[in-house]
Amino acid sequence: MSKLNLSIAVGNYDRTRPLLDGTVTIDGVDPVYLALEPEEIFFRAFRHADFDVCELSLSSFTVKTARGDNPYVGVPVFPSRAFRHTSIFIRTDRGIKSPADLKGRRIGIPEYQLTACVWVRAILEDDYGLKPSEVIWVRGGEETPGRPEKIPLKLPADIRIEQAPEGTTLNAMFAAGEIDAVIAPRAPTCFDKGHPNIGWLFPDTVATAKDYFRRTGIFPIMHMLGIRRELVEKHPWLPGTMLKAFEQSKAAGYAHLADTAATKVALPFVEEQLKAARDLMGADFWSYGFDANRKVLDSFLHHHHSQGLSVRRVKPEELFHPSTLETTKI
Repeated sequence: MSKLNLSIAVGNYDRTRPLLDGTVTIDGVDPVYLALEPEEIFFRAFRHADFDVCELSLSSFTVKTARGDNPYVGVPVFPSRAFRHTSIFIRTDRGIKSPADLKGRRIGIPEYQLTACVWVRAILEDDYGLKPSEVIWVRGGEETPGRPEKIPLKLPADIRIEQAPEGTTLNAMFAAGEIDAVIAPRAPTCFDKGHPNIGWLFPDTVATAKDYFRRTGIFPIMHMLGIRRELVEKHPWLPGTMLKAFEQSKAAGYAHLADTAATKVALPFVEEQLKAARDLMGADFWSYGFDANRKVLDSFLHHHHSQGLSVRRVKPEELFHPSTLETTKI
């Protein structure tokens, strides 16, 4: 019997690499893998539905689900998660010492609806009382001029948002002191190059993130997996099969990470970091599946709607194919 030939676009991560290199196979599927950067995957997926299966922005997926025009069906696989306290960069010469000092400031963002930006605004509002309406948002390409919002948005009237001047970038504006802060999933190059007046808002991001997790139990989800809707309608077995394969790939990634006879990651102190993560967050700290992530998803969806990004309050289970809301237990 011939297998289903599918294009699968995901990042090249330790948790997806066993799929990319063929160590883990997908039942009934002959995959063509495209290991691409998230920005390219998301743009092509939400503009043209280029891929059969792909990694997708949680925020963009929610926007489309709320509107009822999502070309993809979700699977509770979360290839990217991150504590986004490291995503807030400030000018250190502006008297910004705490989140409260961002009130009234000009903050650069690549896209208002980026998942990382949703989470940062949620953290700033929940933990520090800073509302999205209390700053001026400056939207533009972080390193390349002219970046558009992937999905047109109608934001609340009290949100003040400007477009970066034509031909310039957030990185250039930040380095020149034309904006006071940047919130983005990627560090601006001026930060990476050690600009003397640019740093993190939170000096000890690890301690701040650990405190956040202890208080909330939330490890923010950035990306999820999607399958083109017409494929799922023709092959309803696909969502469950993809969940199984990506779980197996993640388990293989865990095993590689834990094998310290010859460390698989070019980073010192891997053993210590792995133990610290498990002590804080449990053995399956990068969990997939619906039940284990219901709380995280519900928190995100609450803030997504309150920030004016989704036209209605989406329920967590609406994001995923019904067959993936529970899994086989032996």
